[in-house]
Amino acid sequence: MNYIGSKKHLLHFIETTVKKEVGVLDNKIFCDLFAGTGTVGAYFKTKVKKVIANDIEPYAYAIIYNKIKNSTVYDLNKLEHEHKEGFIYKNYALKRNYFSKENAKKIDGLREAIEKSFTCKKINKDEYYYCLASLLFSADRVANTTGVYGSFLKKLKFMAKSKMKFIAQEFEPSDKQHEVYNQNANELIKTIEGDILYLDPPYNHRQYGLNYHILNTIVKNELFKPRGKSGFDDYIRSDYCRTTKVEEALDALIGEAKFKYIFLSYSNDGILDKIAIKKIMSKYGSYSVKEFDHIRYRVSQKSRKGHVVEYLHVVKKDGM
Repeated sequence: MNYIGSKKHLLHFIETTVKKEVGVLDNKIFCDLFAGTGTVGAYFKTKVKKVIANDIEPYAYAIIYNKIKNSTVYDLNKLEHEHKEGFIYKNYALKRNYFSKENAKKIDGLREAIEKSFTCKKINKDEYYYCLASLLFSADRVANTTGVYGSFLKKLKFMAKSKMKFIAQEFEPSDKQHEVYNQNANELIKTIEGDILYLDPPYNHRQYGLNYHILNTIVKNELFKPRGKSGFDDYIRSDYCRTTKVEEALDALIGEAKFKYIFLSYSNDGILDKIAIKKIMSKYGSYSVKEFDHIRYRVSQKSRKGHVVEYLHVVKKDGM
């Protein structure tokens, strides 16, 4: 899945910085508070004592549940389903060109089968999210978009024309008791504690709930009246995407955090600049910053080219 802000190519940089500051990791609790698709949390899953992962978006929660918490593999071939002309087909294939008609019918059929199997207790909670995460990635592979769901292409692209395959989303097995949450980060931080807090909040004004609204629609499995050309539903608006609220939100989060080491990923494309972040974080302890230059995420070939500087701001909290 092409995901805005993914840290897939920064994992070594993040791990190296964390180890230099923290030292031995295997006895530490690591929290990925804005987990997204769980890339960072999953990477540290076998390296630390426990991972706490959270994301407020329903689609992200389904993905991180499978990547971080899951311990059960399910044979997807056992999930009996038929193609169905359901909500996705009617609203995102017939009325909008997000999926081919056949793929949309398969998505509807699989989503119904997953819910029925869970309701009838044919699959447990782990298997439910295993199937849901697999459906999200399978659907995303054949979505007729440039990478996000704010708009669709007029004509079906090559991948969108291909038949959707229901591909399992595997996870790294672990016998540790990891935790996953689907909450507002600034509220959850008041109830959890650990050693290492990794923060990767939204950088700019793009709201994830809008950019990935169809993935949320698949997970939530609720009826609503799609709005606008893109067919979106009501979505969560993060304070971290608002110029007038982001400083207050970050300050409150750092202040509430019961973690000794806090690492904040933020790029030079972000709403906040280095000086503003330093001012906030240095209030709470010993502050430093590392930087990594990498290729800019591009939604399409028309997107702005070039490199972006990724900053990893670090604070060792006083009194922890």
